[in-house]
Amino acid sequence: MASNNNGRTASESFKAQALVYRHMYGILDSMCLKWIVEFRIPNIIHNHGKPITLLELVSVLKIPSAKVDSTDLFMHYMARNGFFDIVTIHGDDDSNQEEEKEAFALTAASELLIKGTENPSISPVVEMFLDDPTLSSSMHHLNKWFYDENRPLYEITLGKPLWEFLDKNPANLSLFNDAMASDSQMIKLALKDHNMIFEGLETIVDVGGGNGTTAQIISEKFPALKCIVFDLPMVVESLKGCNNLSFVAGDMFESIPKADAILLKLVLHCCSDDNCVKILKNCKDAVNALSKNKNKGKIIILEAVINEEQDEPEITRLKFLMNISMHIIHHHEKERTKKEWESILHEAGLYNYKISPFTGHLSLIEICP
Repeated sequence: MASNNNGRTASESFKAQALVYRHMYGILDSMCLKWIVEFRIPNIIHNHGKPITLLELVSVLKIPSAKVDSTDLFMHYMARNGFFDIVTIHGDDDSNQEEEKEAFALTAASELLIKGTENPSISPVVEMFLDDPTLSSSMHHLNKWFYDENRPLYEITLGKPLWEFLDKNPANLSLFNDAMASDSQMIKLALKDHNMIFEGLETIVDVGGGNGTTAQIISEKFPALKCIVFDLPMVVESLKGCNNLSFVAGDMFESIPKADAILLKLVLHCCSDDNCVKILKNCKDAVNALSKNKNKGKIIILEAVINEEQDEPEITRLKFLMNISMHIIHHHEKERTKKEWESILHEAGLYNYKISPFTGHLSLIEICP
């Protein structure tokens, strides 16, 4: 078999070319996802009440005739990627009952992109990452980031720290908060199988809880549980609590309100190891101050834990991509392996803990300080 000057066979070289091209064209996966969210195609199919044909879809979208074939191409590609099912339906009118037509149906993935219903939707997350040019364009400046010793990527491209930029740009802050809130809606699904986490608690503080979406879900599920959302003043100062939900402004690096339990959901992956230790020590102090002798105080962490041996390949790939994202956005912060989490916990003086799968790509770390 012929080989090149590197000693590779032609077959190996063409396989390598395919790998390179797959990554090069991979940006189109993101753009096709952006397309179905921007055109609200999942909502269109949902509102249609049944699988939708190509002609019905382009009619709703008012797509020009010259782009009908393009729409068909995009829809079939996204169906191949798991966002739609291609099904066969029969004609609606009496004269065409036997006529078979191809139609597109929703899948579990596209159902998560439906907006405006009671079910969880992660469309705002997609919009934040792919629709906001301020943030998405930053990814084209990795070369600058590699030669900058101290600043995260967004600070380089925005000219100021991300949180300062969001504070000065209400539209971007709103988009960011909507994304975080929509991601938190997935907690509704997780609580169906993990109610026992919150049983027996009287108070819980959601540290870095944003606009309170997660805490509100918990408070509604457990009306006797006092839920406190603890975040920076710029995040919570205009928010109002109700019933068993309240908002408190402060700095988690200084101190944390006392409670039976502290919740940290997707907070620590934004922090360096040293800052994680500092936050966890403050959590330990807050729990011990109130729950001493009650034997029920706990710290609850929801984060990705990289575990190549146990995770499915797609979940592992997702976690590694998330790891790169965190690393460049928050200046060397990261998703962590089980060993790295244990090292942080031990450094914070926390030894009584359990790490277990939670839901999707997240793991549950329960700590009894």
